[in-house]
Amino acid sequence: MKAFLIGIAGGTGSGKSTFTDRIRDAFPEDVAVLYHDNYYKAHDDMPFEERKKLNYDHPDAFDTGLLIADLRRLKNGQEIVSPSYDYTVHNRAKETVLVKPKKIILTEGILTLYDKELRELFDMKIFVDADADERILRRVLRDTKERGRDIENIIDQYLTTVKPMHYLYVEPTRIYADIVVNSGKNDVAFDLVKQKIRSLLSE
Repeated sequence: MKAFLIGIAGGTGSGKSTFTDRIRDAFPEDVAVLYHDNYYKAHDDMPFEERKKLNYDHPDAFDTGLLIADLRRLKNGQEIVSPSYDYTVHNRAKETVLVKPKKIILTEGILTLYDKELRELFDMKIFVDADADERILRRVLRDTKERGRDIENIIDQYLTTVKPMHYLYVEPTRIYADIVVNSGKNDVAFDLVKQKIRSLLSE
């Protein structure tokens, strides 16, 4: 079968990573995952204090052109070397990730459904939704535990860029989704997607 591409979008802390992980774990031999966050543009010549102030929730923060090229290579059966990102220094990491072509390719990120050219590559589009209060609380927990950030910085970033960008760029992409999921742990939606993938793999 030809590679089947699935785009998974949603706001920060919505549960899209949870949903993505569940699909990958259900089909470990047949699923590859690309994270849009790994395609943040590099800012090697910019001081750390300046990088902290950048708007990472705007479409221009991403090298979406490179992501599109990588997805096309994977769809054509070629392996790719994906960049990775270090949130603690707000810059692209030196380490890269080798991704081999698989039958199912997931792409996850807040703006996965924003760019028209990227969006049209997906055979299935999923938007994971969640209450705004839940999303900010999850973001606080994640950024303090996993990304070494302090509460003050997280709240400032949320109010100045994350929240306004969500309503400007992320939330409007919900209309492009084939499936809208109200939680990354929604078993009904997960079972529907799982059944679709099983059907594709059996062809």
